Amino acid sequence: MEFLSEYGLFLAKSATFVVVVAIIIGLIASVGQKAKPEKLTVEHLNDKLDKLKKQLQSEVLTKKQLKELAKKEKTEAKAKEKSLEVKEKVYVLNFNGDIKASQSEHLKDEITALLSLNDHIDEVVVKVESGGGMVHQYGYAASQLDRIKSQGIPLTICVDKVAASGGYMMAVVADKIIAAPFAIIGSIGVIAQLPNFNKLLKKHDVDFEVHTAGEYKRTLTLFGENTDKAREKFKEDLKDVHVLFKNFISSHRDNINLDEVANGDVWYGQDAIKQSLIDEVSTSDDYLLSRCQTADVYLLKSEEKKPLLKRLGASAQEGISTSIEKTIEKLAFTKWYL
Repeated sequence: MEFLSEYGLFLAKSATFVVVVAIIIGLIASVGQKAKPEKLTVEHLNDKLDKLKKQLQSEVLTKKQLKELAKKEKTEAKAKEKSLEVKEKVYVLNFNGDIKASQSEHLKDEITALLSLNDHIDEVVVKVESGGGMVHQYGYAASQLDRIKSQGIPLTICVDKVAASGGYMMAVVADKIIAAPFAIIGSIGVIAQLPNFNKLLKKHDVDFEVHTAGEYKRTLTLFGENTDKAREKFKEDLKDVHVLFKNFISSHRDNINLDEVANGDVWYGQDAIKQSLIDEVSTSDDYLLSRCQTADVYLLKSEEKKPLLKRLGASAQEGISTSIEKTIEKLAFTKWYL
């Protein structure tokens, strides 16, 4: 028994060694690899819906009913083949925003691919989910959506959960905004928070110096001593960003009463329509289902295939970034946030 025990332990160690060596070899091999170019996947939502419907029918209908249904569909298919009617084409994009609007680059690539189709687009639907973030990042994301509008292509934004602050900045670019009954809409305001550790440093006899070339290169600081003049300048800058935000909103939705809604407050979908913040109360699922009745609907998604080492590094970085972003959400130092 002792021999078997030792032999089993030996096998376990050997297997562990082989696995570790294999991982190391894989990592070394992936170091020299380059990330593969963006891959654009296209899913025909009509086909997906049809498959689900047929699966359900096969479970709940009798053989006779299924036979009659198949005959009817065959007749309808032949009629469609003879018909010269061309169905509309609708394209769907997803945007799940974080503080840095990290998905902006994917959004840019998807929109660039779409615009290369020229006049073969009847509508673009973008499902936006975001509570906002950095001003310049969300300004860039909104400008990508504006590329669709500038080509005269109808743009619809669907919000199922939240499009607040920077997320709402993106939404107002659309010709039509549709939100679920309890989706969070609005938050037309700007926030910037930061702690100051100057008293703590002084308590421990730690000096901290900040040198700038330009009076307003740095206003408030984390570790230096803040002045009333710096605070006033900081508040002025904050107000300026808010004015820009409000002007952007009014330039795209002139039926909004900014005096009532540009106070940083939020509304749920069923109340947001009363404030003209949205145009329709519905889920994206219901809207796309209705579009599938009259158009071919395609879901576009771009993704970058990375080598193994980069994927492992990205996973670790994502975990760290999540923690950092949660901290930044609370502190928000040195940057303006919508």
